[in-house]
Amino acid sequence: MENLAKIVIDANGGDFAPKVPVEAGVMALKEKEGFKIVFIGFEDEIEKELANYKDLDRSRIEVVNVTEKISTSEVPTLAIMNKKDSSIVKGMKMVRKKEAIGFVSSGNSGAILVGGQTIVGRIKGVIRPALAPLIPTKDGVTLLIDCGANVDARPEMLEQFAVMGTIYMRDCVGINNPTVKIVNIGAEEEKGNALVKEAFPLLKNNENINFQGSVEARDIPYGACDVCVCEAFVGNVILKLYEGIGKVLLGKIKEAFTSSLKAKIGAIFSIGALKSRLKVFDVSEHGGAPMLGIKGLVVKTHGSAKPVEIKHAIFQCLDFYNQDIEEKISEGINNINK
Repeated sequence: MENLAKIVIDANGGDFAPKVPVEAGVMALKEKEGFKIVFIGFEDEIEKELANYKDLDRSRIEVVNVTEKISTSEVPTLAIMNKKDSSIVKGMKMVRKKEAIGFVSSGNSGAILVGGQTIVGRIKGVIRPALAPLIPTKDGVTLLIDCGANVDARPEMLEQFAVMGTIYMRDCVGINNPTVKIVNIGAEEEKGNALVKEAFPLLKNNENINFQGSVEARDIPYGACDVCVCEAFVGNVILKLYEGIGKVLLGKIKEAFTSSLKAKIGAIFSIGALKSRLKVFDVSEHGGAPMLGIKGLVVKTHGSAKPVEIKHAIFQCLDFYNQDIEEKISEGINNINK
């Protein structure tokens, strides 16, 4: 048991901590073998939650106590500097020291981004790490990179994002020769702002990516490419709009099914098929947003994440480790810099 890979779960992070992170960890352990979970947070609260699971294999669980908590309202840089005994800081130090293969948290987004860069550290040659969630499309998923880490990017950073995204989609998601496009306001090469126009030739001339030009936001849900490259301001707007529209559509469907007696009867016969089709658009089914470009793996999940989202984030860490993505990203970045 001592040789099993360890994944750290932030039991203090998120709107429903520690209940949801603990439940997610237990679900993951029951579903897959070959790893251990380290719950990090307030020990007494974690143990109270674990006591609810009677058939638990405690040999695959560790609990690490902390005395401080970083709230969502705190300034990220100050929180990382001042709260050394918080779950985010201690958990990331475990990743830096290679005591764990990954860290999953639903906590303060800014603190996680700052900690990923300053505590875990960047892979040599990486200008800036990027947050890269999988977003659902008509027939599969697309990697959106970057969606939150770098609102003021440079052209060469977008090229690195494309390389890192290609490696992740190829080796973790299993897409052979993934297509890459840059988010733009039109399909023509001459369109776009200064950043897009300067990044375009870098992407076009990189022989290690399957660059296919520009993608407009309206085409992303149709699966127009496997990797959508953009700076974080644009990426975050796309992600939040995606999530908002999804919730509105689900709400409207529920309204329609409860609007009359006939509608309710119809819902009885169609709800099963509808749920199975809509499930592909549930972002929780695809885990969290991995922070690509650092010496290890940090996965950010939503503050309101459900257990299934955190469970899939845990499995992301396993895939990342088993496919040696950190080393492959290092090689890919070195090829750019030669």
